[in-house]
Amino acid sequence: MMKNLSESLTFTVPLSLSVHAKAEQFCRQQRDHQKAKQVYLNTLAVSAVNFYLRCMGIEADWETSHSFNSVMYSLMDVADLEVKKLGKLECIPVLPKTQVIHIPPEAWLDRIGYVAVQLNESLREAMLLGFSETAGSGELLISQLRSLEDLLEHLRHIQQSEPVKLGVHLSQWFENIFEASWQSLEALLGKNQENLTFSFRTNISEAGVQRAKLIDLGVQLGSQSVVLLVAIAPEADQKVGIVVQVHPADGETHLPSNLRLTLLSQSEENLQEVSSRRQDNYIQLRRFRGEPGESFKIKVAFGTVSMQETFII
Repeated sequence: MMKNLSESLTFTVPLSLSVHAKAEQFCRQQRDHQKAKQVYLNTLAVSAVNFYLRCMGIEADWETSHSFNSVMYSLMDVADLEVKKLGKLECIPVLPKTQVIHIPPEAWLDRIGYVAVQLNESLREAMLLGFSETAGSGELLISQLRSLEDLLEHLRHIQQSEPVKLGVHLSQWFENIFEASWQSLEALLGKNQENLTFSFRTNISEAGVQRAKLIDLGVQLGSQSVVLLVAIAPEADQKVGIVVQVHPADGETHLPSNLRLTLLSQSEENLQEVSSRRQDNYIQLRRFRGEPGESFKIKVAFGTVSMQETFII
């Protein structure tokens, strides 16, 4: 009797000429040979997992994944596959005789699982070896991977659970994907955004993305709102440059005195802070940088009232 595919210990996928053509297309955009090889193998691995999910009747959307976006896969080592309504699976290419899988830091967060995909020496076949629910310490032993049946059960469990909001995913901004609360500068600041745009450009490259969010700290500010602005830009060393400012809203020209803007680590360590003085028309944190996958928090506070937002690079 033929064994049910969902119960198989492994799953082998033929890598067609069209799959290799796509991998060649993606890697051709890379100047560095090692980076081109990385992109090529990542593309084969994602294609194999995409094929497997289709066989299992699970919808994936590769075209909205970072591994399909030339800016993102050039900036980061990513092999993600968006599973519709569930989240991202990281598809890790594994070469023959490999015993330990290394997961890049940019894939440690914002993933619902990690699938190991072994590519044969000719790159004509890919074998799905198993999966891990977490990245652990960044290394996974192949001998300790869970089965593909466990992967399917894991996806079913996520589907039945309420999604957890992890934070603002800044990497999606490079793809022009924004939550509704993060608006364009023009939408929130109108005419005032012209001078503002200039001040941002002195700190961020033209390839950067800028968004703004209205912050209401209630009666502490006498019903006056402020605008939190965040700008990001890719940098040559695969890091992301970040600028954070707070500006007055509602037609006001100055911020209230003693408004505090704070940068916190994920563990709530105070990394830097700035406070507004009388007649300040904006305040700004010193420009900082981070690596894909890292997270940080921004807090805006006045008196005893504060607002805090988590960001994932």
